[in-house]
Amino acid sequence: MAAVDFADVRKSFGAFPVIKGVNIEIEDGEFVILVGPSGCGKSTLLRMLAGLENISAGEIRIGGRVVNTLPPKDRDIAMVFQNYALYPHMTVANNMAFSLMLNGSSKEEMDKRVNAAAEILGLTKLLDRYPRQLSGGQRQRVAMGRAIVRDPQVFLFDEPLSNLDAKLRVAMRAEIKELHQRLKTTTVYVTHDQIEAMTMADKIVVMHDGVVEQIGAPLDLYDRPANLFVAGFIGSPAMNMIKGRLDSENPNRFVATDGTVLPVARPSAEARGRELVYGLRPEYMTIAADGLPAEVVVIEPTGYETQMIVRFGGTDVTCIFRERINARPGDTIRLAIDADHVHLFDADSGRRLFE
Repeated sequence: MAAVDFADVRKSFGAFPVIKGVNIEIEDGEFVILVGPSGCGKSTLLRMLAGLENISAGEIRIGGRVVNTLPPKDRDIAMVFQNYALYPHMTVANNMAFSLMLNGSSKEEMDKRVNAAAEILGLTKLLDRYPRQLSGGQRQRVAMGRAIVRDPQVFLFDEPLSNLDAKLRVAMRAEIKELHQRLKTTTVYVTHDQIEAMTMADKIVVMHDGVVEQIGAPLDLYDRPANLFVAGFIGSPAMNMIKGRLDSENPNRFVATDGTVLPVARPSAEARGRELVYGLRPEYMTIAADGLPAEVVVIEPTGYETQMIVRFGGTDVTCIFRERINARPGDTIRLAIDADHVHLFDADSGRRLFE
């Protein structure tokens, strides 16, 4: 196991910069997820760590050793790819042992490591099968087993669950997290799915357009997003965002551009006089007799909760209720807002304004 550090790392394809000075510190044994939309640079960063892409500037260190010019085989890492990359003519056992064969390991050592990894991943009864005889989840476990037998300093995962169906993704998330808790190997995981990031990571790195927007524990990013991008990306359904400004006479009142008045518990002094964005998570609204009137637009019952889109004035917002709601589109309900959980963002810079 080893710590991983990115120090002012940059990458350009010709004159086009795709990584623009990234600094990340990953502690020994930590599970870190790089998350962001397609094209943000997260997979490129992972490939540079693996040695599959050259670095234009900066340093990458594994265990304190600069690895910028080291070939992949000398970095002591193991990577699990999105498409599994299994050899179809090899059995599960031989797929898992392939890297050990290349290193000249003895048969006894290969059998020992393969059997140990198979036991961890529940593959013992599948060792004699071929990839074509396996389900998608089983193939993904074989790809993980091939990484485990190498006993690397760092595991790298490049969107490993994107080819699986929704139910299997949930199961594999739990398996990967349990595997990390058991092996405690430093892990860097790339995904565009913020639910994966929230449920699995010790630390999340949110990327956008080649830069790091925010680094932190999952709930820290959810509760205290640094800017509008993080606020909108982390959380499902996304945070509601309403444009307006504070009331000039009463800073505890936010006046939206359509005239709707919303509560603010602790207005920031620097928020006064600015064009603002009012941020509110869907779960921080409740039905109350003395609440703000809102027209029901869409109702989406999911079983354990009800998602609802309602309209304040001319603004549509999303709400989540744990209870069953007896309402139909076109009805008017009244909503109370938990002002203690409101965020204010500067409309120009997107930066969150702190109380």
